Amino acid sequence: MESLILAVFLATYLGMALGRVPGLKLDRAGIALFAAVVLLATNAVPVERLGQRIDLPTLLLLFGLMIISAQLQGAGFYRYVAGRIATAQGSPLLLLGLTVGVAGGLSALLANDIVVFAMAPILALGTRQRGLDPRPFLIALAGASNAGSAITVIGNPQNILIGQLGGLDFWRFAAVCAVPGLLALLTVFLVVWAGWRESLRNPPAASIKNIEPVQPWPTIKGILAVLLLILAFATPFPRELSALAIAALLLASRKMASRDMIGAVDWHLLLLIACLFIVTGAFAELNMTAQSVALLKAEGWALESLSVMTPLLLVLSNSIGNVPAVILLLSLFGTPDAGTLHGMALISTLSGNLLLTGSLANIIVAERAASVGVRLSFLDHAKSGIPMTLISLALAVAWLWAVGEMRF
Repeated sequence: MESLILAVFLATYLGMALGRVPGLKLDRAGIALFAAVVLLATNAVPVERLGQRIDLPTLLLLFGLMIISAQLQGAGFYRYVAGRIATAQGSPLLLLGLTVGVAGGLSALLANDIVVFAMAPILALGTRQRGLDPRPFLIALAGASNAGSAITVIGNPQNILIGQLGGLDFWRFAAVCAVPGLLALLTVFLVVWAGWRESLRNPPAASIKNIEPVQPWPTIKGILAVLLLILAFATPFPRELSALAIAALLLASRKMASRDMIGAVDWHLLLLIACLFIVTGAFAELNMTAQSVALLKAEGWALESLSVMTPLLLVLSNSIGNVPAVILLLSLFGTPDAGTLHGMALISTLSGNLLLTGSLANIIVAERAASVGVRLSFLDHAKSGIPMTLISLALAVAWLWAVGEMRF
C-alpha cells in the first residue's frame, strides 16, 4: 500500500508541474481528483478518515470570501473599475500607476483571482482602443494582484490556507507583510515602466466613454460586507463562520440570483485543495516520508531558514504552483511558528510573479486577454516577471530578517 501511495503522490505532483496530462484534457484539478479517487477506491485512505485529512474550515473560509467577491463581480464593480482606469485622462504612466494601485488594493481584501478575471478583458480592450499596447498594463495587473494579495491573510488561497492552519492573527499578519507587499507593488510599477517605457511614451488617444455602469445597491452591499468582514476578524469569532454568515446574508438578495453568485465560486480551486489535502496527507503519514524529513532537518533543511525557504518556494511555486507547494510543505514539515508562516505566505505569493505559469492570477490574465484578441506571451511576461520577482523577494527577505520574523 505504501508503494501505491508513493506512486500516486509522485504522479499527482508531476501532473501539477506539467499542468495537465499529455494527450488528455485533464487539468490540475482533474489530476488531483483522479488521484484522490484512486486512494479512496483502493482503501489506501479510508472514507471514514476523510474528515481528518481535509481542513474544512479553510475551504469554508475560501467559499465565503468567494461569495463576497462574487457579489461585487455580479454588480459590475470590477468591470467598472477597470473601465475607469482605461478611460482616465492622463499619460500612460498615470494609467499604469492606477492599474498597479487599484489591482493591489482590491487584491489585498478580495480574492485576487476574481479581481483579475473581471478586470483583464476590460483593461485590455480599453487600452487598445486608446492606441496603447495593452501588454504592460496586463503584466502590471497580474503582478500587482499578486503583490497586493501578499499584504493580508485573506488576499489569496495560499495565505488563507496558511492563516487557517497556523491560526494567524489578521492584524499581526498585515503588520508584518504590509511593508514588503507595498514595496513589491512599487517594484511592479518601476519594473514594468522600465521594461516597456518605449510603449508607454506614446500619448493615449482621447478618452473613450463606454464604461459599464455598476448596480448601485449590490455594490454598496458588497463593500459593506468587506468592511464587516474585516471588523469580524478583530473578534475571537472563527473566521470561517464570519465569512459564511456574511455570505449567507448576501445570498438573500432581491437583485442578484443566488445561483449566479454560487456559480461564480471557483469550485475547481476548492476541489483542487481538498484533493491535495487527501494525497499529501497520505504521503506525509508514510514511514519513509517521516524518515526522509527527519534526515533533511538533521542536514539543516529547516523551513525556519530564509536561505532554505526562499529558493525552495521559488522553484516549487513556479513548477507545481504556490497553493500545492504550500500544502506539500505544511504536510511534510508540519505547522511552524508564526514568523515562519508569515514568511511562507509572503515568499510563496511573490514567487508567483516570476513566470506566466507561476500563479493562477497570471494565467487568468493571459487567458482573459486572449478572449478579446490580445496575446500576452510567456516571454512578454518573463521580461518583467523575472526582475520584479527577484527584486521584491530580496526586499521581502531583508525585511523578514530585519524585523526578526525569520533567521537567515
